[in-house]
This record gives sequence, structure tokens and C-alpha cells, in this order.
Amino acid sequence: MGLNKLDFTIVAVYLAGITLFGLRFRKRHRSLKDYFLADRNIPWWAIALSIVAAETSTLTIISIPGLAYDTNLEFLQVVLGYLVGRVIISFILLPHYFRGDLYTAYELIERRFGGRLRSLTAGLFLLTRTAAEGVRVYAVSIVVTIALGTGEIASIAIITGLTLLYTFEGGLTAVIWTDVVQTIIYVSGTLVGLFTILDLVPGGWPAIHGLAENMGKLRVFDFSPDFWKPYTFWAGVLGGAFFVTASHGTDHLIVQRLLAARSQKQSVTALLTSGVAILFQFALFLILGVMLYGFYRVPSATFGKADFIYPTFIVSRMPHGISGLLIAAILAAAMSNLSAALNSLSSSSMIDFYLRRKPQTEERRRVQLSRLATLFWALVLFLLAVLSLHKVARVVEVGLSIASVAYGALLGVFLLGVLTRRANQHGAMVGMLCGFVVELYIWLATRVPWTWYVAIGTLVTFAAGYTASWLRPDRSN
Repeated sequence: MGLNKLDFTIVAVYLAGITLFGLRFRKRHRSLKDYFLADRNIPWWAIALSIVAAETSTLTIISIPGLAYDTNLEFLQVVLGYLVGRVIISFILLPHYFRGDLYTAYELIERRFGGRLRSLTAGLFLLTRTAAEGVRVYAVSIVVTIALGTGEIASIAIITGLTLLYTFEGGLTAVIWTDVVQTIIYVSGTLVGLFTILDLVPGGWPAIHGLAENMGKLRVFDFSPDFWKPYTFWAGVLGGAFFVTASHGTDHLIVQRLLAARSQKQSVTALLTSGVAILFQFALFLILGVMLYGFYRVPSATFGKADFIYPTFIVSRMPHGISGLLIAAILAAAMSNLSAALNSLSSSSMIDFYLRRKPQTEERRRVQLSRLATLFWALVLFLLAVLSLHKVARVVEVGLSIASVAYGALLGVFLLGVLTRRANQHGAMVGMLCGFVVELYIWLATRVPWTWYVAIGTLVTFAAGYTASWLRPDRSN
């Protein structure tokens, strides 16, 4: 059926509207605290929705339904681990972040270990966040290619350019409040898609439920002790807990939002509330994939890739107007995730690197340079997304795998800092190197599922770092 003028109008109105909304927060930022931390004056509920938006991208919306289409609901076991990880962060890491006036997660590392390790952890964040975000931005081209039939590079450029505009001007304040709007849009759009499928399938939910149950697609828990399966209860809960403890406790993309809260209590409330929202959201995306299977009842290879199924359904089966709304919803997730990445990359590069070398830079100049850093990272992510075209399979697992490779080393270092007194900078750097090398090896040369990457990397980093510190106690800083 394809999109018509009404659909294109809805998409165009959304893109223009969200950009103008973000530009409403344009103001003269007098300090980096204002530009990068929204003057620490954001209510907890807005931060919670912004966290949800920051960890949700286009690849989540198109890949999770494709995953359920091919398999079942077992990915929810990982999401249960996400809840456990949030509780761990609330008790172990957040209290340390609110002791002092911190701007980035890696200032905590310098305070505990020293400047060299801060540079190493911040540099690893910049490297892996850029690589993972490039894949996420690439996912935009999947949607637009199916919707429009062409224009992959142009579509990436448009989304990147519009997101850059309000992020450049409004800083974290614009990022968070546009995240709130975009979260509402893409969740509402997904609900509309779900009810539309129910209306299109003969027999509605009872027919879908009967087929899905017979095919084993409603299975949530797998308690088998098979280490090589990515979505068992053990891999999901343990692996998911380690993954989120790292991604939300050491990755500045999320930590930046937690630091923008009015107090530690509000930060904890925002983090835990976002976990409940994420559980609902992933359940929604997975059920959507099961329903798509009930509608098509053909192998995912029919569409080329499982990631193509949901966008194809939107364009070819949805009523006009609704299809435009759903394309806009998917682009909303892309823009919210991209804006989060741009602001956090700019923040870390400025505060963890530039200003440590030139601390005398006046405040006005600091804000100007921060905006230029935002522009620089937008260009980098655009280029990486273009390079990813036609080279990525199931994008959600690729994106999670890239992020997981570094998370174990980062989390291991943070835990060495907050859980031990013996660990020193030399030992932590040795442990971090060991953990990262091991994670690279299991990623590139083994069949170990991505759900175990962070857990293995964390344990290796912690053990090697503690041992090296014990052997060389004189190298404390």
C-alpha cells in the first residue's frame, strides 16, 4: 500500500514540531552546569522518562518485535535483570555520585584512583558509545528505506541534523524534555499498532493466542542450565543485572541524567521508576512481535531480515494516517536516543579531557566549546551510521554486543573503587586491560552469548585489578 500524502504530512509535522519544541529551551547558558546538567533542576518523573528514551532507540522498536517473531518472550528475562541492576546502582553507586559536585561519572574514578585511570575510563566510554550509537543511527535508514524506498544517507542526515539543532542550542534541558514528549509518542504509537493488528487478524487475540501458544511463542522463562543460550533465566537475570549496573551506573549517557536530579532521593526514584516503565515497554514490543507472527505466519527470511518485519507491516498494512504516526513514533525513539548520545559525548570530552588541560578557560568560552563538541560528535555518528549501511544483521544484538564489550571493564573498575580499599590505580588499570581483552576475545572468537559479556568482563577486571594491587601496593596513584 505504501505511504501517502497524509502519512508524509504527519511525519513532516512531527519532525518540525519536535525540533521547534526543543528549540523552546534555547537560552543563554551561563555555565556548564546549566548546559550539561540542566542546573540540576529536573523533576524525577521527567528524568525517569528520559532514561527510558535514552535506552530505547530505533533498533529497539524494530528489532525486539523481530526477535519475538523469530523466537518467543524469553527476552523478558533480561529485562528482569535490568530491574535488579537498578536496585544495585541505587545502593552502591548513586551515593558516591552525590558526594561532591560531579559532572561526569569518570570524575569519581579520578577522586578514588587518579587522573590516568579517569582518562582511560572516559576514553573507553567515548570509543564504545560512539561505535554503538553509530549502529543505532544506522537503524533509522532501515525504517526510511522501507517507508520511502530510497534515501538512506539523506534520511540519516535529516534526523541527525534536526536532533543536533535542538541539542546544540538547548543542552540537557532540551534533551530531557524532548525525551518526555518522544517517549509518550512512540509508546502511544506502538499501542495504536498493537490494536490495529488485533483488528486485522481474523479472530483477533484468541486466534493469535492459540497459534502463539502452540508454537511456543508465549514462553517467558527458560530455567535450563545451558550456558550457550542467550536467553535463559540465569543469563537473563544475572547478565541483565550486570549489563544495567554497567550501562546505568558507569555509562555517562545515563549517569548524566541521574546527576541532573534535584537530590539523590529523586535520582533513585527516577531510576527505579524507569525500570518499571522499561519492563512494560519491552513486554509491549515483544507481544507486538508475537502478534505480527500471528498475522504473517511466514519465516522472517521472507522479509530479508527480521528487523524489516515491523516497518514493512506499518507501510504495507496499516491504514493511512496511522502508518504515518507509527513512522513518526519510530523516528521519535531515534531522535531521543541520538540527542542523549550527543550531549553525553560532548560533556565527557569537554570535562574529562579538555578542561583538565585548560582549567582556566572562562565559563562563556566553555559553553561555546561544548556546543562545538556537540557538532563534532554529530558528524562522527553520521559517518559511522553511513559506514554501517548493509553491514549489520540483527541490529539490536549488534548494538548490545558492542556496548557490552566495554561495560565489563568499566563496571569492574568502578566496583574496585567503591567496594575495596586495597585497589590502586596501577592495579585497576591492569584489571581494566585484562577485562577488556577478555571481552574482545569472547566477542570475536567464541560462541559465548552477549548476555554474559559484562558479567565475565566485570569479574575478570575485579579479580585481576585486586590481585595486581595486592602485588604492587606502592603504586597507589
